[in-house]
Amino acid sequence: MGRCATLLVIALCLPLAACDTVAIALLGGGASTLLRYNLDGVAARTFTAPAESVKHASLAALERMGLEVNGTEALDTGEVIHARAPNRDIDIEVEPITKQLTRVRIMARGGSLFYDNATALELVAQTEKSLDVVIATKARAGSAAAAGTARLTSN
Repeated sequence: MGRCATLLVIALCLPLAACDTVAIALLGGGASTLLRYNLDGVAARTFTAPAESVKHASLAALERMGLEVNGTEALDTGEVIHARAPNRDIDIEVEPITKQLTRVRIMARGGSLFYDNATALELVAQTEKSLDVVIATKARAGSAAAAGTARLTSN
């Protein structure tokens, strides 16, 4: 069985040895995907909500995930929330595009060189969940206020 596996590997490598372009393309494509996943580590999403609501939803997501908030920093284009886990540094950039449209960009660094794309994506998902709760609460409060006003005017 070991001999068959060795022969199979040699047979598969022969075409790659004959064509450097194919070998580099196949090996380079896989390596760049692996490096991009580990070095990129940035997740972004645009929400149809005011920047302040998105910021509060991001803070709630950090709290729910057990991450420590180290503070915020004002930028020309918005604000950055700095958070930390025992082995991760996380930056959440909240950028208002319009009054009702906000872009969030999350970077999760694990160590000095590698980024953690999975954690960044999970933070986006948790921010979305928190924002849904905020929007639903505001909608209920708005409809309750409208119902109260309607009762007052009918009396």
